[in-house]
Amino acid sequence: MPAKKNTSRTILIGLDGVPYGAIKNLTETGIMKNLGQIIEEGVFRQMASSIPEISSIAWSSIITGKNPGEHGIYGFIDLHPGTYRMFFPNFSTLKASPFWATDNGTSVIINVPSTYPARELNGVLIAGFVALNLHKAVYPAELVPKLMDMGYQVDVDSGKAHQSMDLFLKDLDRTLKSRIKAYRYLWDTQDWHTFMLVFTGTDRLFHFLWNAYEDPSHKYHEAVLNHFRQIDEVIGEIHSKMNDDDHLLLLSDHGFEALNLEINLNYCLKENGFLTIQEGKEDNFTHIGPTTTAFALDPSRIYVNLEGKYPEGSVKPQDKGRVIDDLISLFQSLEADGQKVVKAIHRGQEIYHGPYIDQAPDLVLLANKGLNLRANIKAKQLIDKGIFTGKHSQEDAFLVVKGRENSDIAPEAPTVSDIVDIKDKLDLRRR
Repeated sequence: MPAKKNTSRTILIGLDGVPYGAIKNLTETGIMKNLGQIIEEGVFRQMASSIPEISSIAWSSIITGKNPGEHGIYGFIDLHPGTYRMFFPNFSTLKASPFWATDNGTSVIINVPSTYPARELNGVLIAGFVALNLHKAVYPAELVPKLMDMGYQVDVDSGKAHQSMDLFLKDLDRTLKSRIKAYRYLWDTQDWHTFMLVFTGTDRLFHFLWNAYEDPSHKYHEAVLNHFRQIDEVIGEIHSKMNDDDHLLLLSDHGFEALNLEINLNYCLKENGFLTIQEGKEDNFTHIGPTTTAFALDPSRIYVNLEGKYPEGSVKPQDKGRVIDDLISLFQSLEADGQKVVKAIHRGQEIYHGPYIDQAPDLVLLANKGLNLRANIKAKQLIDKGIFTGKHSQEDAFLVVKGRENSDIAPEAPTVSDIVDIKDKLDLRRR
């Protein structure tokens, strides 16, 4: 059944990886004129992302209102407790409840990252990346045939960008169009109270073509703008369908900026005597050497190789503070091409809190502008440069709120963990 016209509802639209500055530019230049109109009528804020600024952490914080110490997601990869074996955290790993699990009404949730495999809920869920199987990505399962008829794609095939940027852009457009079909179908056929739709192609686009966005003379500049024009049309369409007492939130999970160099943290740790890998077995952490005192996990998490915590733990608990001090000294002085690499160093125990704080990294590094921190265990040099021209940034996500008394709902300096609180305030006014 379609949504009842006499009920107030909440709509959330996510644009993965789109920075505050880009939204400001795209709305002021008329590329996203519909969003520009919404901003004029609502509140537009620059928002801080999670630390580190990656989608799995940020979206988990957005949908739960919790920090990693409470929801248990610290990255796209993690280690099984007591081992060096990696695994990929997913929705089953999330320890805090998403907002739709406690909402009184029915929810439609489309393409939120890290919600695979889909869980049962009062409504509909189509998981976002990383989703390996459409049948496991959708609840209820009866929706799968309809999505397949639409040609629904969970994510863009980023591998195509390594073959041809034209192929990548075609797949990006195909994915977007299938997402739009799914939103329209569910908007019209479900009796919902909360509707959440996330566009993730924006993140993929900026990774590969941030330079095209910034450079009007670039071959693909118009293709980038056209992607945002299409999203803006959907935003305008949704806006036009809203009831007078509906509430709207638009947001990103992190920002973006130009990428100049990639810095390999585990190479740095090897070169400075913190990390050893058994010779000839440098392909993964399971062959970590017994003299290792620290190692890095993507994107910028540093862990002390603590005795009793890891199989080859060599650092006694009483020596952990000294090792951390040595690591801070190393990263504070680290340079690449004459530029300081690290902008800020955070101790995990200081920025996270909650029942899963024991899983937190000991240090989290934030890179200076234009630099991306990586934890490739196989890296043979400190500095790399790949196909990406854009990288995530932590301080310039965006938030737009449109609803009654907007200004007292949206804090002056919001973070991604504030979103559920903002939504709750809107929902309370609805009730």
